[in-house]
Amino acid sequence: MKTIKFSKIDKAKFFRTLNKRVNTYFKENDIKRTGNWKLYLKAFLMFAIFLVPFILILTINMPYWLLLSLTVLIGVGMAGVGMNVMHDANHESFSNKKWLNKLMGSSIYILAGNVYNWKVQHNVLHHTFTNIKGHDEDIDAGRIIRFSKHAKWLPIHKFQKYYSPVLYGLLTINWAITTDIKQMRNYLKRKLSYGKFPNPAVEWTKLVVTKIAYYLLWIVLPLAVIDIAWWKVLIAFFVMHYTAGIILSFVFQLAHIVPSAETPVPDKEGNMEHTWAVHQLYTTANFAPNNWFINFYTGGLNHQVEHHIFPHISHIHYKKIAAIVKKTTEEFNLPYNEYKTTRRALLEHFKQISELGKKPQIA
Repeated sequence: MKTIKFSKIDKAKFFRTLNKRVNTYFKENDIKRTGNWKLYLKAFLMFAIFLVPFILILTINMPYWLLLSLTVLIGVGMAGVGMNVMHDANHESFSNKKWLNKLMGSSIYILAGNVYNWKVQHNVLHHTFTNIKGHDEDIDAGRIIRFSKHAKWLPIHKFQKYYSPVLYGLLTINWAITTDIKQMRNYLKRKLSYGKFPNPAVEWTKLVVTKIAYYLLWIVLPLAVIDIAWWKVLIAFFVMHYTAGIILSFVFQLAHIVPSAETPVPDKEGNMEHTWAVHQLYTTANFAPNNWFINFYTGGLNHQVEHHIFPHISHIHYKKIAAIVKKTTEEFNLPYNEYKTTRRALLEHFKQISELGKKPQIA
């Protein structure tokens, strides 16, 4: 795989200026870059939405339609924990205490994921090589969906605007079944890591143990406690995951698979046109920045521009620093991609999916 090299030349010193202004904001207001009581209260709420319905299912005899309704709520909570708690913690921005970040980051194990894989795939690959085909796995859906104009076109892609939303819901259930195994094999072979390279035997052991614990919790325990057919448990398990998968997928797609977010490629020597920070501006987009609920529930991931430039700052600060980022990009005549509403972002996403589904014209 070609080594990517970002430009080192920032003639206008954009990032230096922006970083100084953001640092000044935190210093003048005497606040930490990590989470505070608001985030911890929200974390409690998200865990409650995630786990209380599950406890009710295990302890109260209820009709199956109500049980399925609660699994939808569990899926909503599952996505909420992922975006608000696990995400910040594994970026080491949930708290200034390492043990608390590690503890909250480990919540990924009850969401069907794996800490090592997530940090490599998200912190290293996605945040470094954002929207670069062959390097950012978030824009690689295999052959079934074409997320980049640089990906090979297949006749099936003509219909992707119809079937892609259906497939989005499979995101987290793929984590639970196959993705983690494939990623760990691939990442350990390539010696990738976020920080010190781990002991492969230890990581494989963690993966096996946590997967067994995961299935014991979400499938075996309900079968043991509830008088219910096994296939009904599997349907409920699927509904939970499908709900979370739809939510998480769309939050990502609206930030990266839209017309304003570019999918640049390096030259023959692996050189990118822009510096890393400027590259983030060209490849990310915000949506519904003034919508209180979207800001709250998505863990600030609708402020994707701020998140990509400052991944170690907790999402609870994004709305405040967004004004600084936007003002600085305007001064330096750089893009600041933003859709005012979620509806507009959705329409633009499907416009992009439809465009990428068309057969490329031969030059």
